[in-house]
Amino acid sequence: MINSAWLDEIRWTNEGLVPVIAQQETTGKVLMFAWMNAESLSLTAQKGYAVYWSRSRQKLWRKGESSGNRQKVKEILLDCDKDVILLKIEQEGGIACHTGRESCFFRKLIDDRWIKNEPVLKDPKLIYKKKS
Repeated sequence: MINSAWLDEIRWTNEGLVPVIAQQETTGKVLMFAWMNAESLSLTAQKGYAVYWSRSRQKLWRKGESSGNRQKVKEILLDCDKDVILLKIEQEGGIACHTGRESCFFRKLIDDRWIKNEPVLKDPKLIYKKKS
């Protein structure tokens, strides 16, 4: 049996979730933000690939399961308040965002307007093909 006492140290939200930041290990660039529950964090630690909790679908979300753009986990870090996880990852395929961009943080506030400051690397229609 795997020791999961480390999970008890995390300060989970009332919904049993913890916020997670995914950061490219080699560059330090923040690629995305998501949520994990105890099961998804445990699976991430065991398997070495990011597994998140989808709040909209209410189910586990294995990053890259439909796009192929998986996140290989290099390090899992817990902040000083024990309520935020930082994943240092290697982004397979170079695309973390469902919009086809490297990062989900591609809008920058300039003169009271959100300006897209990163290019689409691959059309999402080509990434997420409908299954018949």
